[in-house]
Amino acid sequence: MRHFIDLLDWDGEQILKLLKDATRIKKATLKGKCKPVLNGKILGMVFEKPSLRTRVSFQAGMAQLGGQAIFLNGTDAGLGKRESLPDIVRTLCEFVDAIVLRTFQHDNVTEFARWASKPVINGLSDYYHPCQAIGDLLTIREAFGDLEGRTLVFVGDGNNVARSLAIACGKVGMRFVLSAPEGYRFDQPFLEIYQTHVRGQLDEIHDPTKAVKEADIIYTDVWASMGQESETKERLKHFAKYQVNAELLKHAMDHVKIMHCLPAHRGEEITDDVMDGPLSVAFPQAGNRMHAQKALLVWALDV
Repeated sequence: MRHFIDLLDWDGEQILKLLKDATRIKKATLKGKCKPVLNGKILGMVFEKPSLRTRVSFQAGMAQLGGQAIFLNGTDAGLGKRESLPDIVRTLCEFVDAIVLRTFQHDNVTEFARWASKPVINGLSDYYHPCQAIGDLLTIREAFGDLEGRTLVFVGDGNNVARSLAIACGKVGMRFVLSAPEGYRFDQPFLEIYQTHVRGQLDEIHDPTKAVKEADIIYTDVWASMGQESETKERLKHFAKYQVNAELLKHAMDHVKIMHCLPAHRGEEITDDVMDGPLSVAFPQAGNRMHAQKALLVWALDV
């Protein structure tokens, strides 16, 4: 079964093949020549967490490829509440051809995949966000051409986005640097997973002004994600020196690109002048989520 859970079992060639397919599909879409290869296919979308980009990109992508999507929020699905998770999964698989799950606990994703007779795609969990990572690599590839040898510096929390990006970068020969305050860096279990499954170039440089000196890409994300709202005040204190602003960019190379997975808390992790400035590719990056995911859907459904 072609599940897409965390990118750990993908190699660099597979990722690059997916990106080439995404580029081809994107070009066809922009020319109005996107083939309806998913005609008659149904995507089930089960989202415990709110979503703008993930929901719309998957629904629009399915429509552009000739398929349809059915959306269920957490209450509709009632994961583990109204009925057991295995029963929900096996029921859904009677109706749809693939499932995108956006959830809090990563165990929910692996459990979905365990019981599913159709492909399961991780649309975000508290530990990984692989769909974001493939869209990001597509954006970097468009900006720089070859990915190998490039350096991405993630300034912020070592969260689910950072973990998936670190894995994706390592698989395609990119250097990944995390610049985060103490207590918000990668956890030891993840570092062990990375060394076992990726073995790429991963560094942690605590001073952001030093971290960005060799960056081709500076990437940031909100300091308090969904489910961490109670920690916001404490996190604002710890991350105050990790804002991506004009002063930080003075330490970076002229060709650097600025990326953000959105939503952005402007004035916190990034300033307006940088977010809306000429170096930012944040909104094309958001658009590339759809094109990368269309290639992913075609792969998962094997059409």
